[in-house]
Amino acid sequence: MKKIALSMVAIVSATIVSADANLKQKEQSSFFEKIHTKGDMRLRYETIEKGESSNKYRTRYRFRYNLDVDVTDEILVESAISSGRYNPTSGNVSFKDDDNWADYFVDELKMDIADIKYSFGNSWIRAGKSKHHIYRPIKTQLIWDNDIRLEGLNYGYKSDEHMIRFGVNRVHRESGYKTGDDIHILVAQYVNTQKINDAKLNFGGGYYYYDDVKGNTVQSKNKFKQNSNDGSVYTEDYGILELFGEYQNKDLMIGMPFKAAFTLAYNTLADDDNLGYDLSVELKATEKLKLAATYRDIDKDAVYGAHNDSDFSGGGTDSSGYYIKGKYKFAKNVDLGAWLNWSKLGDAETDYHRVQLDTILKF
Repeated sequence: MKKIALSMVAIVSATIVSADANLKQKEQSSFFEKIHTKGDMRLRYETIEKGESSNKYRTRYRFRYNLDVDVTDEILVESAISSGRYNPTSGNVSFKDDDNWADYFVDELKMDIADIKYSFGNSWIRAGKSKHHIYRPIKTQLIWDNDIRLEGLNYGYKSDEHMIRFGVNRVHRESGYKTGDDIHILVAQYVNTQKINDAKLNFGGGYYYYDDVKGNTVQSKNKFKQNSNDGSVYTEDYGILELFGEYQNKDLMIGMPFKAAFTLAYNTLADDDNLGYDLSVELKATEKLKLAATYRDIDKDAVYGAHNDSDFSGGGTDSSGYYIKGKYKFAKNVDLGAWLNWSKLGDAETDYHRVQLDTILKF
């Protein structure tokens, strides 16, 4: 009888220990399920030919790493670091012969994203330095570069037919460019979506108002990026009206998804040189190959040059031309890419040619 009793006690004890271990394992598993990480490293070879003799050839890298935590079902803490310190529109770092390892990585890292996202229904609110959340047809960089991070308080709403964005943000001043008054950006955007069989139409617009730019100093090493200036301060203000239309079809030609878009930018606060536009197309030729092309024409003061595309025509404004790009999924975590740009710069219509060849490693 004692043996039976002892055996029962042992079985019950083992069950309790096992249950406790399983509970702890589930709690640990549940905790790690709340953490999301991802990153990538891009290696790039680039050539730039400008005018008759200004040529540049360089090898570069870009590193990014994201870590997000689901605090609750409604609250998400987002964070990320990237290379390209002191540059709000690029994470690229050029390799040099005389730099040590720390100079390439530790000293080049910046806090790219640090915000809290609160979701409720079809809406969200972000506070902090947020990832890109303004809608851009075919990810056009006519007004906003891919790497721009808005810093402030922003609201978003999305349903099957409507998308809304608005917020109050500040222009980040990089180290070494602290002089001058603060510049804030008021952001507002609306997108309407209509579905027609396999196709989808997006129509929308936005207004991006930069407070007190005229008479203010530059914010980063991007300088004035061709915006009007007297050498020390801006001489125009920027209130950018955006209008766009986008066509998407999942099965236009034998199962090949296709997109086409037109985007217009008009600076309502400048009297001259205040219009920019681009026309873009994108085709997913195969499961692994994506192709795209853009024609862009952008006046000197159409947009705020420190925030738009940092690659096209050398970055900024006052140029017109084409670019084509392709991306090929070489392996599960490896993409190969190519980007070619032909432009004319300024009133002198200086020739500008740029080629980028990329290998992207994802982890």
